Amino acid sequence: MSKKKLLIQEVFEKGKRESGKETKSAVAVYLWSYFDDHFSPSISDKTFIRYHDAFIRDDREINIDSDTLNKMSQYLGYKDFPDFSGTFIKKDEATDKTTVKISVDRDEETLSEKLSNIIINITNEQHFKMPDFLKQNGLGIMEIAFLACLVTGNVVFSNNKKVADGFSSPLGFVSNMESGADKKYMYWNGERYIATDSSFIRPGLEIKAMNVHQWRNFRKVMRKDTLTDVNALGRTWYSKYNNEVEFFTDDGTDPDNGRELRKSTSLIIYKYAGKQKDSIGAEE
Repeated sequence: MSKKKLLIQEVFEKGKRESGKETKSAVAVYLWSYFDDHFSPSISDKTFIRYHDAFIRDDREINIDSDTLNKMSQYLGYKDFPDFSGTFIKKDEATDKTTVKISVDRDEETLSEKLSNIIINITNEQHFKMPDFLKQNGLGIMEIAFLACLVTGNVVFSNNKKVADGFSSPLGFVSNMESGADKKYMYWNGERYIATDSSFIRPGLEIKAMNVHQWRNFRKVMRKDTLTDVNALGRTWYSKYNNEVEFFTDDGTDPDNGRELRKSTSLIIYKYAGKQKDSIGAEE
């Protein structure tokens, strides 16, 4: 499968999960709306359908400009299309390449500090198997790291350089999995706070100082119809503006309009989310 076809397939799969839609057209409309809010210029629903028909339905390649490929890759959580192409591994496909991240305690001695955040790419014609003597003797993490280095000669350090042949490669997927709590800033993407090191991303985005609690816990509930008294009462907060109600997973203010959030009640859940049979009381 080509990387472009894989990208289109994954974009539509994520769109299905997020929107709850099943048809190609409905998912394409959702993707258009999402990209219109998060990228400039956007990608229209007709363009998404054209890509789907070509790559998925007809199994043929058509030209896609690099900017569009980068945007779709970023939607999936990657830096750009080369990052996606070099690091994405299809979960249900057999692969002969395994990416392993090894982290070393920062309080270790100098050598350990230099070897922190090692990434080992193990490539072989057969699937990599841990030798029996490793299982029996239980070598430590540093010994395993050095052994893998010696066997493969394919090690990427945190400065993005690979020892042995000087090839430079982005950390990509593994970097995206690392904690963002050590970053200085964050911004609201319409659903959650995204950690960043930059004080400026693009016009229209408000960058604020990192608040680790908000970054980890504050989310907008994107599927309000799934809320019930059982899963939402006492666990969610809401913002009401122009008769529109949005629900959140933590207390604070609505990042979109600055309004103070209020604790969700049975009546609010009944009227604006999942309906409960025994909801009583008056609207706050």
